[in-house]
Amino acid sequence: MGKMKLKKGDNVQVIAGAAKGSTGAILKIIAPTNTALVEGVNMVKKHNKPSAQNPQGGITEKEAPIHISNLSLVTAEGTPTRVGYRMEDGKKVRYAKKSNEVI
Repeated sequence: MGKMKLKKGDNVQVIAGAAKGSTGAILKIIAPTNTALVEGVNMVKKHNKPSAQNPQGGITEKEAPIHISNLSLVTAEGTPTRVGYRMEDGKKVRYAKKSNEVI
């Protein structure tokens, strides 16, 4: 496993796969599998059995994990960029390599 450069809450764009081009915020990072849940991206239908909480059962839509190699951080202008690290005032900060701005 490499360094995880994306964090929860980051706005990302899908750069490869079936959901290519769609954007959203990261809801959750799943570190052991190097995947992330992105808001409104890679939606799957889940068939729910009737239970005490959900007596009706039925079909719900939810996000499926997507590999972080297929995600790219989006800058304030809306363009995908790579993430770098540098020291500023003795603090390690993430920055967008395309626009050189601190995230």
